[in-house]
Amino acid sequence: MTSPIQLYKKAYTGLSRNSWYLCLVMLINRSGTMVIPFMTIYCIHQLHFTIIQAGYIMALFGLGSICGAFIGGKLTDKFGFYDLQIFALLSGGILFLILGYQHTFLTVGAGAFVLSFCNESFRPANSSAIAYYSTDENKTRSYSLNRLAVNLGWSVGAALGGFLAAYSYHSLFWVDGCTNILAALMLLKLIPRSHIVKAVKNKTAITDTSSAYKDTVYLVFIGLVILFAGCFFQLFTMQPVFYKTQWLLNERTIGFLMSLNGLLIVFIEMILIHRLEGRRHPLNYISAGVILVGIGFVLLNVMPPNILSGIVAMLFITFGEMFSMPFMNSFWITRTNNNNRGEYAGLYTMAWSTAQVLAPTIGAQLIAHGGFSLLWWIMGVICLVSAIGFGILYRKIVSSS
Repeated sequence: MTSPIQLYKKAYTGLSRNSWYLCLVMLINRSGTMVIPFMTIYCIHQLHFTIIQAGYIMALFGLGSICGAFIGGKLTDKFGFYDLQIFALLSGGILFLILGYQHTFLTVGAGAFVLSFCNESFRPANSSAIAYYSTDENKTRSYSLNRLAVNLGWSVGAALGGFLAAYSYHSLFWVDGCTNILAALMLLKLIPRSHIVKAVKNKTAITDTSSAYKDTVYLVFIGLVILFAGCFFQLFTMQPVFYKTQWLLNERTIGFLMSLNGLLIVFIEMILIHRLEGRRHPLNYISAGVILVGIGFVLLNVMPPNILSGIVAMLFITFGEMFSMPFMNSFWITRTNNNNRGEYAGLYTMAWSTAQVLAPTIGAQLIAHGGFSLLWWIMGVICLVSAIGFGILYRKIVSSS
């Protein structure tokens, strides 16, 4: 029987040095992720916005993300992934510092939009960089390694952010901004620009279409991702408010529950991906994961309001995330080539950014008209519809192959 140590060793073996460097940069960046998890609470309890206004602020984060992802994807294919990553990290860091000094609905909304525009342009470039430094055999694991860094940083940031928020919300903006800037400096140090080799144009298309916007299967996939992501983002927007206002949990407990998500991913996901990769089609895993996330949200309606119930719900949501998101990355990357990867990555990022707009806006409206109970039931239904859609898409691909 393979020991746990051997499982971990096999899961991490064979990844390139630069993949690890990108992981370290991402870890530094995400360890300062404190503003987004507490932004809704900050808007309501510190700035005294209504829950509708707080939802609009989070929607503006998402709207800026859509624009940033679209432009970022185009610029990545045109100029390469390296410079865009540096610009996004540096500008995002400065804008976090500026946003912390805004106090009106108009200035916070404008700051949120510009910040997310710059921040989100990083993601298509970073996705292309991961593919550039990985092989066909370890692409899914390379993306999972990156997710590990994101979630380890998220767990640190959310937990520390819970403590800092109890004393000063303003400190969250400073920590988030400074870690962005530090990440940019580390990227410059670890992977100098001179080490980037310009990719040779690949005249042999890997897919039947050269454009993500003409790939019908991919567009259907993107639509289903938006449905799922619109539910998933409730974890970071309305679920913390639910814990605070309905279950009466304090910021430290909320921070712990948020960090639990990241810690579970850090310790489990790479081994899970190592054992599952290549055994079934990615869409099968995605469908199962989406259902688990839906169950996690529904459990918030049926379990008693305490920290143990929060842990159980988080377990379902997190395992659903681990089954779905790594394989979403492996699905879209197989449909790309060196000449269109930024466009595919940009469209995938735009899907999540669109959901980031829809999630808080729709979530706030549902809460205002039917309470949190209505929100969690509807999220469960949407996840079920999305899971069925991924299953139908799988059968379409198999039947046409």
